[in-house]
Amino acid sequence: GGLGDVLGGLPPAMAANGHRVMTISPRYDQYKDAWDTEVTVELKVGDKTETVRFFHCYKRGVDRVFVDHPLFLEKVWGKTASKVYGPVAGVDFRDNQLRFSLLCQAALEAPRVLNLNSSNCFSGPYGEEVVFIANDWHTALLPCYLKAVYKPRGIYSTAKVAFCIHNIAYQGRFAFADFALLNLPDEFKSSFDFMDGYEKPVRGRKINWMKAGILESDKLLTVSPYYAEEIVSAAEKGVELDNIIRKTGIFGIVNGMDVQEWNPLTDKYTTIKYDASTVADAKPLLKETLQAEVGLPVDRDIPVIGFIGRLEE
Repeated sequence: GGLGDVLGGLPPAMAANGHRVMTISPRYDQYKDAWDTEVTVELKVGDKTETVRFFHCYKRGVDRVFVDHPLFLEKVWGKTASKVYGPVAGVDFRDNQLRFSLLCQAALEAPRVLNLNSSNCFSGPYGEEVVFIANDWHTALLPCYLKAVYKPRGIYSTAKVAFCIHNIAYQGRFAFADFALLNLPDEFKSSFDFMDGYEKPVRGRKINWMKAGILESDKLLTVSPYYAEEIVSAAEKGVELDNIIRKTGIFGIVNGMDVQEWNPLTDKYTTIKYDASTVADAKPLLKETLQAEVGLPVDRDIPVIGFIGRLEE
């Protein structure tokens, strides 16, 4: 959804401003242009040690890095029927905590171990002078591992973490006993500790990944100034994290738009291209094309209203 759009468009915009930018995401598919770097790292996940490999491609000034492990790849059945978070809607994979713990740990290793030389301006590993931008609950362990594992050893001593909330409704709430799976010191327990009135996934006391991400990061962001106001306005708007966010403070930055991706002069999905000077002539013709394609009455004078968003209970 929105996060996918942001991760597509924001990094190239940052790179165009002169920053060295890497994105790190799970390798959910055999992405045809991302190649095996042959760099592996061993990470402790739950009670096992797992080996991950990094795949890489360089596009529009951005190092796109994918974390390769069967926990990601074996869950997803090709690009058309992907099951990224659970087997069916509303049901989580039981190992989601292990998978996203793996992602967070791999993301902390990537800037140090990957020797990337695709760019004309930068070469070698990124090193330790970095800012991590962690997005939504799946990445909330990153600031925790940074503080628990790296900083005490003098690694990433100046690194910072900005935690960005794209959707406050999804927080990563799990049974409190599951804290042991995360291999974090007990002093982090209070950051995860959470009580709610729901019986999913268990009744009573829980851990809440997003709460920990908010409390352990250096800066809290969200996708617009209005959303920043909305999620602190009431318990239901902040889905019970409103009081935590009011305490830490939050900064809303409007999600931008990738003007290359959404340029109507070059859009591969439309039959008629247009710009600001020809939009009035092109839009009615495009409307008729769309009406015909989806079986609506073809009439350029009828309003057609599009909705992009999720329908969710």
